[in-house]
Amino acid sequence: MVPRPAVAPGRVRTWVPDGPLDLGLVLGPLRRGAGDPTFRAAPDGSVWRASRTPLGPGTLRISARGGQVRGQAWGPGAEWLLEQLPELLGAADDPSAFAPRHRLLALVRHRRPGLRLTRTGLVLESLIPSILEQKVTTVEAYGAWRVLVRTYGDPAPGPVPGPMYVMPAPRTWALIPSWEWHRANVDSKRASTILRAVRVGARLEESVRMAPAAARERLELVPGIGPWTSAETVQRSHGAADAVTVGDLHLPGIVGWALAGDRYADDEAMLRLLEPYAGQRHRAARLILLSGRVPPRRGPRMPKGDITGL
Repeated sequence: MVPRPAVAPGRVRTWVPDGPLDLGLVLGPLRRGAGDPTFRAAPDGSVWRASRTPLGPGTLRISARGGQVRGQAWGPGAEWLLEQLPELLGAADDPSAFAPRHRLLALVRHRRPGLRLTRTGLVLESLIPSILEQKVTTVEAYGAWRVLVRTYGDPAPGPVPGPMYVMPAPRTWALIPSWEWHRANVDSKRASTILRAVRVGARLEESVRMAPAAARERLELVPGIGPWTSAETVQRSHGAADAVTVGDLHLPGIVGWALAGDRYADDEAMLRLLEPYAGQRHRAARLILLSGRVPPRRGPRMPKGDITGL
């Protein structure tokens, strides 16, 4: 048996958050399904992420113990990942800005004090999987992400706990053949939107220095990127506390049921119910989802797509 080559210990940074911190709650939105090749939750409670940073690929291991966070990173992007570590874990977020107006939200916030809104500082990393999630089930979208990243991404640097990959570079996304999109069950509309996005990837990455509203405007200049996709992106890239997702199949009914007992609420009704939380509407929606209070299912589920005829 050929021994594995030795791996350098990596760079290390420790950080002490100014309040409770739940790694699973903070970083969970970055995980695209249990088989996400860029994300792994280890049995010891640590979280591993593989990212393509402005300095290149990098792997970050995050662990928390005794009120202290330890980040260890490998690869060309290691220094960038460690510098970004506090914001990734919600240091730029202000949970105290949220004033619950409903008993349900007050209870959830009390029970989940470790919720912070992550800010990755990376736009394409959240934009591309969000595009894959347009108008399909999460199972289909997660499967497409898994296939494309494993096939065209780079192996994650460092002693990762199992196979992990860094998502493809913009040029690599642009060179994926049409039949490979088809093999990943991605229709031509979503594939074309991703291709348009990566062609202006540098400009989109620049939007991380903008306010979330301005960043969304820039993202939506790309044909195929609308309010749903831009909101899902800046929630992660910018830690946007007010970027509520509209155009979602399930969220309006969940919010309507939780706050008003209205399982048939539409986007307009949802926004009206969330109006008291202006500036914090995304956080309010996160708390509602964490409450587990969802309307009973009576209608058929969204059918699984099949693009074999495209």
